[in-house]
Amino acid sequence: MAALSVATTTETTIDAAASAADNGSRGRRAMMRLLVVEDDPLLGEALSVGMRQRGFAADWVRDGIAAETALKTETFTAVILDLGLPRLSGLSLLRQRREAHDRTPILILTARDAVDERIRGLDAGADDYVVKPVDLDELAARLRALIRRSDGDPRPQLEVGALRIDPAARTAIWRGAAVDLSPREFDLLLAFARSAGRWLSKEQLSERLYGWDDGVESNALEVHVHHLRRKLDPALIATQRGVGYMLRTLDQT
Repeated sequence: MAALSVATTTETTIDAAASAADNGSRGRRAMMRLLVVEDDPLLGEALSVGMRQRGFAADWVRDGIAAETALKTETFTAVILDLGLPRLSGLSLLRQRREAHDRTPILILTARDAVDERIRGLDAGADDYVVKPVDLDELAARLRALIRRSDGDPRPQLEVGALRIDPAARTAIWRGAAVDLSPREFDLLLAFARSAGRWLSKEQLSERLYGWDDGVESNALEVHVHHLRRKLDPALIATQRGVGYMLRTLDQT
């Protein structure tokens, strides 16, 4: 357990590109895109690195205005929000986002432990309120729970037909057998499963999969889709030119 205190084409051509893309993603196990809003440089860095190690693509900003801009212009799966921020307080940012009907799950992470502070944060629209110091594994579990509820499915595992995914264990079962996936392949499959039966554009998938610091090859997404089809079922993931990709549900296969 780690804790933080206030004080991280052709078949040959496609396979070659896939190998390079997989090698570039190993060690950066990220699918759920997270915005870390924390002005303390040591804590912000530790949170970013720690959440990346636990399966998130973590982007980090250090003040409320930068966070406001990021949330207005980009898509995040969840937010870790400090309250004592420069330029715009965390509480003000939270209220602004909820008044703008932004439903992104927001977890307050702060040193303010008074009961009235917790009530104020939760009533302002926070989905959870955690006091520093925090165990990183617990923090990741809380975020996964928030994301599940936001998706409308509180189950810890996702099931789509013969596919079963465990986001916490990062395992996938297809027709009763475990599937060996690279970190990025798992990330993409999880993104598809969370939106099964709905079309996702290349831009939407890229926003969910990659953080600001990730180097992304132009054909990386196509490469990983190719690998998923080969490892699961070619018909499982549909493509529509100009629209994007879709993981077919049971009644669509």
